[in-house]
Amino acid sequence: MELKEKIFLYDTTLRDGSQKKGISYSLENKISILKELDKFGMDYIEGGWPGSNPKDKEFFERAKSLNLKNKLVAFGSTRRKLISPNQDSNLLDLLSAETPAVAVVGKSSVLHVKEVLRTSLKENLLMIEESISFLREKNKEVIYDAEHFFDGYKLDPEYAMKSLEHAVSGGANWLVLCDTNGGTLPLELGKIVKLVCDAFQVKVGIHTHNDSELAVANSIEAVLSGARQVQGTINGYGERCGNANLVSIIPNLQIKLNYDCILEDHLKNLVTMSHYISEKANLPSDPYQPFVGSAAFAHKGGIHVAAVERCAESYEHITPESVGNKREIVISELSGKGNIRMLAKDWGADSSLDAKAIKIIKQNEQLGYQYEGAEGSVELIMHQVDNNYISPFMVTDYVVVSEKRSLVLKEENSAQILEGVQAIVKLTCNGEKVHTAADGDGPVHALDLAMRKALVRFFPVLDKMKLLDYKVRIVDPETATSAITRVTIEAGLGDKTWTTVGCGRNIISASFKALIDSFELLILKEAQFSNISELKSRTVN
Repeated sequence: MELKEKIFLYDTTLRDGSQKKGISYSLENKISILKELDKFGMDYIEGGWPGSNPKDKEFFERAKSLNLKNKLVAFGSTRRKLISPNQDSNLLDLLSAETPAVAVVGKSSVLHVKEVLRTSLKENLLMIEESISFLREKNKEVIYDAEHFFDGYKLDPEYAMKSLEHAVSGGANWLVLCDTNGGTLPLELGKIVKLVCDAFQVKVGIHTHNDSELAVANSIEAVLSGARQVQGTINGYGERCGNANLVSIIPNLQIKLNYDCILEDHLKNLVTMSHYISEKANLPSDPYQPFVGSAAFAHKGGIHVAAVERCAESYEHITPESVGNKREIVISELSGKGNIRMLAKDWGADSSLDAKAIKIIKQNEQLGYQYEGAEGSVELIMHQVDNNYISPFMVTDYVVVSEKRSLVLKEENSAQILEGVQAIVKLTCNGEKVHTAADGDGPVHALDLAMRKALVRFFPVLDKMKLLDYKVRIVDPETATSAITRVTIEAGLGDKTWTTVGCGRNIISASFKALIDSFELLILKEAQFSNISELKSRTVN
């Protein structure tokens, strides 16, 4: 299908996005994010305000040596009141950044001119026109950001439009209308955008904030009303409630409205890019974020999964792969046979055993287990309900001893505190009884080491397995210290990860159950990839 006309993407993650509470990019972070955004294909990438701080100034110096495919933009404001543009340090800093395009923010609201700038309405108009004219004379593409435009238009439409007229007179290449306070509703915003588009020959853009949870909707409405540039940030990062989220805007415009925003192959990198930038921002990726979250295409209810199994589009508004995501089938007490069947296909398990597996899962969840997010244990259950399955090992006994002792050193007249944990494990593997012990920093660490010591000579792959995460959740806190604890363990080998769960009133027992599942699942996977018949031929006493 042929795409409609081009919508230019303007990313301000490095400038507006950095104003989100909790974000502080290092210089190296900014450079790496710039490269990622450029690789993705953002038409304009706003790098920061070169006159505001030494970091941004150094950023633009470093960026000069990069071979960027798209346009880097330096951001600044109109000249200060009552001075000429060639004497304004902010405008001179914009030029020193040596970017092909610059963004200049100016006041379009009578309220801000009078109360914030504390200057005359006429002087503000001259500030806008003269600043843009000065930059255009230096052969810069000028993007004029009309700050507080929608609020200003509602307060005094004549003056707001006059501010745009002076920007056009100065030679602005773009008029970007800003909903700076994020309070405008889509219908009124669309009408104002259309009015501006009809009044000027200059291309119009949109810049919205999310204070009313409408930044994405407002951006799309602006495009439908004639805007051809959309400003926003990755993951919606920004001050207060954030900026318009380009991660949602791009697929909505391109997949659903058929506008030309980004190369199709690049659109498939949307998930990767979103997660990469959240990592650089030192913020967790939101699993519930539309399009790119890990739960965006997660199906839990049995009826839903049954429908997806027959016809994916019945419960999915786009194909997950179009944005680089994937479908997830969640296992819980709400699951039906379809949940298990769809997962069994990926696991190489017998899908005809779904009823047996569901029965065990639902019984266990009554005891406090939760398999949502612990698909490793579900995969193991699917194999264990097969009468032909033989566990590769069986733990027959284990003991964990934690001690803290004070030793009095008479010669030095002092005391030494000794703390330690020891785990003793007895198991049977390949017809052989094994008895090992190991010291660890804690009970789970000691059990992990003891299990590896016992099994690694039978299954060398266990030596490469890493435990990545360990979480404990109290299921019934009202019972205090006798509460049921749910433990999840995430393990990995190379780029593969899996999560297992254990549950019970004994936290060590619950932890050991999750740990055993993790070991057994890796052994099973290794056998599947090498020689499954070798595993099934083993006898366990």
